[in-house]
Amino acid sequence: MKAILVLEDGRAFEGEAYGARGETFGEAVFATGMTGYQETLTDPSYHRQIVAQTAPHIGNTGMNDEDPESRRIWVAGYVVRDPAPRPSSWRSRRSLEDDLAAQNVVGIAGIDTRALTRHLRERGAMRCGISTISPREELVERVLASPPMAGADLSAEVTTCEPYLVPADGEHRFTVAALDYGIKAMTPRRMAERGIATHVLPCTAGVEEILATGADAVFLSNGPGDPATADRAVAVVRELLRRRVPIFGICFGNQVLGRALGLGTYKLRYGHRGINQPVQDLATGKVEITAHNHGFAVSAPEDRAARSEIGTVEVSHVCLNDGVVEGLRLRDDGGAVRAFSVQYHPEAAGGPHDAAYLFDRFSQLLGGAR
Repeated sequence: MKAILVLEDGRAFEGEAYGARGETFGEAVFATGMTGYQETLTDPSYHRQIVAQTAPHIGNTGMNDEDPESRRIWVAGYVVRDPAPRPSSWRSRRSLEDDLAAQNVVGIAGIDTRALTRHLRERGAMRCGISTISPREELVERVLASPPMAGADLSAEVTTCEPYLVPADGEHRFTVAALDYGIKAMTPRRMAERGIATHVLPCTAGVEEILATGADAVFLSNGPGDPATADRAVAVVRELLRRRVPIFGICFGNQVLGRALGLGTYKLRYGHRGINQPVQDLATGKVEITAHNHGFAVSAPEDRAARSEIGTVEVSHVCLNDGVVEGLRLRDDGGAVRAFSVQYHPEAAGGPHDAAYLFDRFSQLLGGAR
C-alpha cells in the first residue's frame, strides 16, 4: 500500500505503508543512531513526534521483550528507508513492523531519508503528517491544523499513573524519589546498580508526597514537551531546593531545574537526537559521546555563571557541535554542589556509556548530603 509524508511547508515524500494503516500527525524530527531503534520507539520523550531514522537499514534485529524503555511505543509515526524484510536475532520475538501495526503506529518506508533529514536541518523541525488514506492536498491542510510542539504540555500524558518502587541491587545505600516526566526504564536500573532504591512518582507529586518517601534526594527525569509549560514542576523543584534537598536531573529535568534556578528555555532549530553527540564536561575537560533526545534547551548566562536566590548556578557541560548548554551545577555559599543536571541521557539505552559516571557523581552527592 502506498503512503505519503507531508511537511507543513508543503514538501512531500511518497513511499510504502509501514506498520499500521491510517493517518498520523506530529513534529518531524530525525534520529542519528545506527542502532537502538527499539529504545527510541519506546522512549516517552518522543511522544507526539514523527521520527525519521537516518540509518538506512532498520528492523534487522526485530523486537524483543527485554529492551523496551516503557510500557508502549510512544512515537507518533515512524520513517525508515530500507526496512528489514525479516528479523535475524536470537533475541527477537516479533518483527518491528508487526509491533508498529499492533500498537497502531503509522509509518512510511522507502523514502529518501537523507533528503528529508537535510530538509529538516535547513528548515528546522516542523509539523508533519503520514497517511495511507488522504491525498496530498487534504493532508497538508490537516498538518497545518495540528498543534505545534512549542507550548505543548505533555508530561501528564506519559507519566506513571501510580507510584512504584525499583529496589536497590544488593546492599541498600540510598533512597531516591524520581519525578516521572517520561522516565526511561533503564534510569532506575542504573541507580539500582549503585545501591539506590528509587520511588518513581507521578509528575504531579507535591513536595510533601515526595519527602514522605524518605528519599535522600530527588531525581528529575527526561520527558516530552515544552519546558516553558512546566510551571507546577518548576515550583515543586524550587521548594525542594529551598529545603536543601539534593537534586539530579536529566533532559527535561535539566530544563525544569534551570527554570527553577531562574534561567529561561528556548526551542532548538532541529534539536539533538541520536547516540553520537559530543559533549564536554567543563570541570574535567573530558569529551563524552552521548545519547540525546531534546528539542528545547536552557538559556545560559553569557559568563556561564549566575547568582540565584538559592545559590550560584554554573554551566557544567556544553555541546561541542553548537555550544548548547548540556549541564548545570548549583553551588551553595560554601562552594559545595547541591544539585546538578545534564541535558543528555546518561543511562545510555541503547548506548554509548561515556556518561555513566554521572550516576557515580550522584551517589557521591548523596553520601555527602547524608
